[in-house]
Amino acid sequence: MNVAETTIVGKRYPLLRERLSHDIERFRKFTAVLIKNRLAFAGIVIIALFTVMSFGAPLLVGPYPSQLQRTTDNLPPSSAHWLGTDWEGFDILTLLVYGGQISLIIGFSASIVAMVLGTLVGVVGGFYGGITDLILARMTDFFLVIPWLPFVLVLVIILTPSLATIILAIAIVSWPSTARVIRSQVLTVKERQFIERSRAIGARPSFIVRKHIIPNVMPLVWAEAVLTVSNSVFTEAFLSFFGLGASGPDVIRSWGVLVNESYIHLALVQGHWWYFGPPGLFITVVVLGFAMLGYGLEEVMNPALKRR
Repeated sequence: MNVAETTIVGKRYPLLRERLSHDIERFRKFTAVLIKNRLAFAGIVIIALFTVMSFGAPLLVGPYPSQLQRTTDNLPPSSAHWLGTDWEGFDILTLLVYGGQISLIIGFSASIVAMVLGTLVGVVGGFYGGITDLILARMTDFFLVIPWLPFVLVLVIILTPSLATIILAIAIVSWPSTARVIRSQVLTVKERQFIERSRAIGARPSFIVRKHIIPNVMPLVWAEAVLTVSNSVFTEAFLSFFGLGASGPDVIRSWGVLVNESYIHLALVQGHWWYFGPPGLFITVVVLGFAMLGYGLEEVMNPALKRR
């Protein structure tokens, strides 16, 4: 490396460090404000609790039960099995702790896909306008008016139920709402003075989008992504209840699958509350946690909602 290259690198790294420290400080301040919001804080606690419980399952309840660990079926709660056993003789508590992995993986994965697609459509349409915006807006409207539950059911049936199919189906019906919100924000941001100044000094559209538009819409993207996780967890449970969840001998059963099995084997009729109650409660609490965090984020980023 010659002297000129060394000088360039020496100048570049302090700039990167300064930018990184600035971003970290902004994130710290935003986190402090978010935690002060009671709704968001409660949602964070719920999400963190279930995430640690689900992905720390091997440490909490041991390995996922195998055929060798089966015992008497439909046992009531006892010291040996705190939530009893299911129709196959597996410990329900172990299945319940592990089941959160599938529900959360589907929720996060579908949210990421929907967030990327919705943000791309919203930013491109809102910033460039014209025929591009018209085509993307009509495409967004088309997916918005489709009844999402029947559409997901039909799509999963056609593509055969699997983890990837469920994630894809949920993402397809989730991105339009994100695209609509992001497009509205982009239309507002691109009319501000700093955007006009960037254009005046000859900044390219790609540079403006990357450096100015996207950073200003990202808070809304995160809020929409959190709410999408909530809807994805609920939709996965809905599909699993109708027997369209990811299943198989080597697949971890989600909470929705556990509810489906308890329904099929008449746990409610027989009064086996320990079979159908806990999975349904966990689904409800997790969906509520993500919804609380999403609405808390909207309150923090929207002063009008906070005053209201």
